[in-house]
Amino acid sequence: MKVSPPLSPSHPPAYSQKLREAAIELEAAFLSEMLKSAGLGKARQSFGGGAGEDQFASFLVQHQARALARSGGVGLSEILFQSMMEKNDAKDV
Repeated sequence: MKVSPPLSPSHPPAYSQKLREAAIELEAAFLSEMLKSAGLGKARQSFGGGAGEDQFASFLVQHQARALARSGGVGLSEILFQSMMEKNDAKDV
């Protein structure tokens, strides 16, 4: 179970949600690149999907990375979110 610390009362929930979504998308982009580097999405000889498989493999990797990030990922999105919240709190002071 993932428990987030309480947010600063100076930020409306919609603002915090936008920051959290941005953090998740950043983690998804990072994970997508990591999955590509690991060889996920490369055409396999046994599949034989040809050009179509090559064209849509990147979409599959992006979708998988986004699903990983939304389910907790490697924790990068939470770190990014907390950092963005701290930066915004420092600006408010």
